Amino acid sequence: MKHWKLLVCLLAVLIVSFGAGRAQANEIVVGFSGPLSGPAAEYGQDIVSGIDMAVKEINAAGGITVAGKKYTFRLERLDDRADPVQAVNNSRRFKGNKAIAVFNGVFNTIAPMMKINEEKGNEFIVMAYTSTPALEGLGNKLMVGTTVNLMAYLHTYADWALQKGWKRCAMLVTLGAYGDENRALFKEIWMKKGGIITADKPANYYTETDFSAPLAATIATKPDVMLIGGPSATTALVVEQARTMGFKGGFMMIDQAKQDYMAKLLGGTSLMGNLIGTGGVVSVSLPAAPAFEKKFVQQYKKMVTWECALNYTGMHALAKAIVAAGTVDDIYKIRAGFDKALAVAPMLGDKYPNEVFGITKAGRLWIAASVQTITNGKSDVSSLHVWWPKTQAEFDNVVKRSTTKKNPFFWYKQ
Repeated sequence: MKHWKLLVCLLAVLIVSFGAGRAQANEIVVGFSGPLSGPAAEYGQDIVSGIDMAVKEINAAGGITVAGKKYTFRLERLDDRADPVQAVNNSRRFKGNKAIAVFNGVFNTIAPMMKINEEKGNEFIVMAYTSTPALEGLGNKLMVGTTVNLMAYLHTYADWALQKGWKRCAMLVTLGAYGDENRALFKEIWMKKGGIITADKPANYYTETDFSAPLAATIATKPDVMLIGGPSATTALVVEQARTMGFKGGFMMIDQAKQDYMAKLLGGTSLMGNLIGTGGVVSVSLPAAPAFEKKFVQQYKKMVTWECALNYTGMHALAKAIVAAGTVDDIYKIRAGFDKALAVAPMLGDKYPNEVFGITKAGRLWIAASVQTITNGKSDVSSLHVWWPKTQAEFDNVVKRSTTKKNPFFWYKQ
């Protein structure tokens, strides 16, 4: 009898183990692969927290209804430490568990994932949190870009710095495809506008914490302003170390770095001096933003960043796309569902911490770039830069529909 009891227990354990991680009936699996350990862990945690918050809200509201059936979501998360091989392995593991989409926030890992997500019979949508224009250039038909195209930022940054009379710029931007593209594009923009690049010293913001060597080489070229950036935590270290080493010029921060989060790490904005970068979530006066911030802080015990806000909205957009598509397993129809859902009802700031007005044919969501400057150590009002309109009427319609009434809009004409 004892042997039979032991056998029954072992069988139960095997059944539970076999079923663990598998999609249950009426359950939709989504995955997250990103840096959850190492120097960029905070960045990855912010992304996955935003997704997690949206999943919990959708499920608490009863899930979604597709073809007359109710479905809830399950979020699976795996650490890839920003390693491309591990990100691909994680994606295959998610797909083995029937995931329909995988979120990721590092272009160096997104690009290899997009080499496998269209494999016949193993399709999944890549929910890509990266601003690099190279994302669209990959021509992937199962991609959704969940943040702004960086060109809107780079042109705005260059104009701001040149208007201050700064012509000498040194670049100390993160290594990797995303950083490489920022540096190459900014160099082209800056020089066309009459600026001079004094140094280009990329550094690994994902693994390093001591930037004294590249900073020394950069400062030696006597720049008026520096283009810097990578994950917010390590970008804050670059600012702090640059000031300690005597740099008194301005900073332009690529959009991955968020000045509101950096201000928390640096004990305020005074060290930043004169700076331009992405405006924080609550710097944009959308009606839903304060409530979102309060709820997020209560649940996750950390401040709100665009990583959590944009991926929160991205998860809600995915849920809407599934409903619009009328299927939970036809991945191409679900991708087309983004167009259908957003054409009927844009996601506005009365319900979400950022606004989504549509999606490009290539797959990037229509989200305005939030830009904020710091002048002599004090934050200015954020502005919103819209990049997708083709006509004045289209731009005017965006401004009219937006629920913010305090932040000025600008039209970045591509």
